Amino acid sequence: PAVAAAQQTTLYVGMNGGDMARAFTQHVFPDFERAHNVRIVVEPGMSTEVLARAQARKDKPQLHLMFLDDGVMARAISMGLCEPLRDDPVLKELYPAALKKDRMAAGIDIGMTGLGYNTKVYAEQGWAPPTSWMDLADPKYKGKVVVQSASSSTFGLHAFLMFNRIQGGDDRNYEPGFAKWPAAIGPNVREYLPDSARLAEMIQADEAVLFPWTPTAITRLKRRGVHVEYAQPREGAVILMVGECVVAKNSEPELSQKLALYLLSAQAQAKALEKG
Repeated sequence: PAVAAAQQTTLYVGMNGGDMARAFTQHVFPDFERAHNVRIVVEPGMSTEVLARAQARKDKPQLHLMFLDDGVMARAISMGLCEPLRDDPVLKELYPAALKKDRMAAGIDIGMTGLGYNTKVYAEQGWAPPTSWMDLADPKYKGKVVVQSASSSTFGLHAFLMFNRIQGGDDRNYEPGFAKWPAAIGPNVREYLPDSARLAEMIQADEAVLFPWTPTAITRLKRRGVHVEYAQPREGAVILMVGECVVAKNSEPELSQKLALYLLSAQAQAKALEKG
């Protein structure tokens, strides 16, 4: 056992912490760890934090794999922080949209952003559930909207992009959103959060009443007894793909490739779906 422990390799994966990291650590990684005599350690953080970590250590990476939201993944690829996935039959099992150009990254899961709302406050006020992204601009929510900062959170960015689209902009023209957000939604915003970590506390304290978030995150809070619900905006939710990429120049390129391909397999994906 002492010799085996001394020979064991450690792989570091940068990804969101919390429930997702627990699901992978407890249920998805162990089969690979046993098969390859490796230890997998999660380095938790938001996508922008993981990217910053990889960029700071790009000449001598500490991370072996990164899970990043799709927009952040595009930045990582453009910075040369990812290396192509090895061609493998498992890649043919993915939806075409899940595989980035030149196999630089692949989708590890799909989510979506809509609206979350505080059911306790809504019931007390006699309000109907939200139905539109433009509810964020309704004057009755003055001081009651919480938005994750668009510069560091995908959820806040999604809310801005949908507002921009409703105002006549598109994914290449953001000026309508920038011009109209301050007067339309701005007065309602109680706080711009750097991430979603404090959002649950603000909901429980009735400080957050309406906010962009995912049905998955909201379901997790409901299971813990938090008075919150998800609403699908009539204009549509925004699809989010979290991708994985092998970090370029990492110390274990062969094992990193094997882990990345294993995580795309039906075996690993089934466990992630069931336990995550």
